[in-house]
Amino acid sequence: MASRGHAATPTLGKAMLNKYARAFFTRVLTPFAAFLIRRGVSPDTVTLLGTAGVIAGALVFYPRGEFFWGTIVITLFVFSDLVDGNMARQMGRSSRWGAFLDSTLDRVADGAIFGGFALWYAGQGDDIALCAVSIFCLASGQVVSYTKARGESIGLPVAVNGLVERAERLVISLVAAGLSGLHAFGVPGIDVLLPIALWIVAVGSLVTLIQRVVTVRRESAEAEAEAAAQEAPDSTRNSEATP
Repeated sequence: MASRGHAATPTLGKAMLNKYARAFFTRVLTPFAAFLIRRGVSPDTVTLLGTAGVIAGALVFYPRGEFFWGTIVITLFVFSDLVDGNMARQMGRSSRWGAFLDSTLDRVADGAIFGGFALWYAGQGDDIALCAVSIFCLASGQVVSYTKARGESIGLPVAVNGLVERAERLVISLVAAGLSGLHAFGVPGIDVLLPIALWIVAVGSLVTLIQRVVTVRRESAEAEAEAAAQEAPDSTRNSEATP
């Protein structure tokens, strides 16, 4: 959901709306956000409800092959990305807890979406290969996020975005799923979009993972070399000061 802490990252809602559309919906949703604040609803509650809606849309509709309606439900709850952030700004709240909660629930929502795809292909979709690809998308997405968080936790900048980050993974997958769902309404051949999208996300996630691992390795080596260079003059001064 929407990042409300100091280290804000692109969210699904922000990715699906360009800056002009975001400005429009921010104006539209501001009165609604103010209304929720007056009713005593917290930004965290909106974040939790938004995640619950995404999970429901993914795990109720996707395993049954109802990709169009599942994507519609998920997209509707995407607007909680804008509402909870708007509420936090109006309330003057920008906390580490908010950032932590948002990031954690983002991983849960991602797992539900790709898990829904995997359940479809493991069941009625009857395609073990695409089930495996869906699971790989789920797992690689979690690991891609972890590599950046872990690198930053040990003091490295992890100065690389990567080919396919969370926003790209979800936009590609959800747009393809929604369009594929039109097959149920008689649009021929369009159901191939979801398998193509999943393969694109899988390959892109693997490339992104490699990019981040290589970046962390390089930054770690540079940091260690810099630390060693700083220690060398200190050792020399200490030896010279010794009688």
